[in-house]
Amino acid sequence: MTAAITSMRQSLAAAEPGGYVVYLGFLLILAVFAVVLRDDGFLTVANLLNIVLQTTPITVMAVGTVFVLTAREIDLSIGSVVALSALVCAVVLRDHSPVVAVLAALAVGAFVGLFNGVLITRWRLPSFLVTLATLGLLAGVGRLVTNLQSVPVTDERFIAFFGSGSLGPVPGLVVWSLVALGIGHVVFRQTRFGAHVLAIGDNAAAARVCGIRVERDRVIVMMLSGGSAALAGILYCGRLQGARYTLGESDLMTVIAAVIIGGTRLNGGTGSVVGAVVGSLIMGMLNNGLILMGLTVAEQMIVRGAIILVAVALTLRDDQKA
Repeated sequence: MTAAITSMRQSLAAAEPGGYVVYLGFLLILAVFAVVLRDDGFLTVANLLNIVLQTTPITVMAVGTVFVLTAREIDLSIGSVVALSALVCAVVLRDHSPVVAVLAALAVGAFVGLFNGVLITRWRLPSFLVTLATLGLLAGVGRLVTNLQSVPVTDERFIAFFGSGSLGPVPGLVVWSLVALGIGHVVFRQTRFGAHVLAIGDNAAAARVCGIRVERDRVIVMMLSGGSAALAGILYCGRLQGARYTLGESDLMTVIAAVIIGGTRLNGGTGSVVGAVVGSLIMGMLNNGLILMGLTVAEQMIVRGAIILVAVALTLRDDQKA
């Protein structure tokens, strides 16, 4: 059985999107903006660093979403988890240490993921419908408990560690992006759990025959998604020095676009953490460039929606060819 799992892992690993399309796309978009916005400071170190800092929460969520989509599930609730986790973190910080606040926020994300996972596996409900319902439920809870008010954060230690601080010359948010990338890539490509996720998304029935505990791993995947969204909420809380119920409400589309652009297929079985992080940077670069070009928020939303449409179309076309 171990040999079968190893064989499956090797075959699925070979199927990872190895094309350099996402990297070429990144360089192409960078080159276009460098030319078009050469007089607007796009290529300055400060602006490029700002892109990385602003996309850190998206990067963190994209890493978790890779596991979800690869397992042939979807989590639409991450935006609401971001807001609720950030609010819990900010509220707990009023009377407790940053450690307690962070653990409380992460617990919220993990519990939501567990709740979603149990409904999906035990009740056999589609993850799309379950997480869509959770999205609305959590959005309402966030508004109710704060009475539509922002919650400020004044703890300097928390702000430094999760927001404006740095590790030597490297900004702390850049470190968080690198940590998410490193841990996510290693778990996805180098561990048995990552192999199981690939196998489940490729063929759940065959995975069961190989002895993989499909339902358990699906629950874990949803908990990882909730946990990554909670961490994103904590990072928002540190960078913005406060929390509001609107945090993360527009992030879902950006996260899914980043993951799909990075080579993860909507119907499971194939994914790339590195590609998702590059996709996140592409989306951040697009947002930054479109703002510098003077596009309105509505026009930016149209462009992002078009990108998602093209990415989905290309993904489905590749799947049909396979």
